Amino acid sequence: MKPIIVTGTDTGIGKTIVSAGLVQALGASYWKPVQSGLEEETDSEIVARLAGGPVLPEAVRLKLPASPHISAEAEGARIDHAALSLPETSRPLVVEGAGGLMVPLDDETTFLDLFARWGAPVVLVARTVLGTINHSLLSLSALRACGVPVAGVIFSGEAAPRVERTIAEMGDVAHLGRLGRLDPLTPETLRSGFESIDMAAIRAAMEAA
Repeated sequence: MKPIIVTGTDTGIGKTIVSAGLVQALGASYWKPVQSGLEEETDSEIVARLAGGPVLPEAVRLKLPASPHISAEAEGARIDHAALSLPETSRPLVVEGAGGLMVPLDDETTFLDLFARWGAPVVLVARTVLGTINHSLLSLSALRACGVPVAGVIFSGEAAPRVERTIAEMGDVAHLGRLGRLDPLTPETLRSGFESIDMAAIRAAMEAA
């Protein structure tokens, strides 16, 4: 079974919450290859708190909360993207990217380049607010142009059936469900919220890749 990669149309749209839900539902391990920003709770720490599954150490940890290539420059470093390989695990693996697909690791390489090299299926997290159709369809087009298998889209936010249907139909992609606002956000509410997510389709994508 291939890992599942979680990416998004933008930053701050719920990728980490979706990742935690997948870790719960799959009994998976979690890996964030590159973490930019260490002052607040990191994505790995959030997933550990919400999902309780094994969390693998980040390959790159950078202090500045910015695009990884800028964060690395601030520390006088350069990210060795060639050394970023999917870890071997005894469980299914959930991998979370940073920001969107075109976030740079250096001046020539983006997360999309990594995903294309890894060849694992991707779940795209998309908001349901104004602008999401454009961002989502562009992201899906970029993934397919690079030969990255797409498991489907998980929507984040209030229900917007017409918007969601447009993205699924025009993007020729599976609608995997929608995760609404979880308040409070706890392991229990996350598990309940994920009952609407099509985990069978996600497992099938991981097995077929």
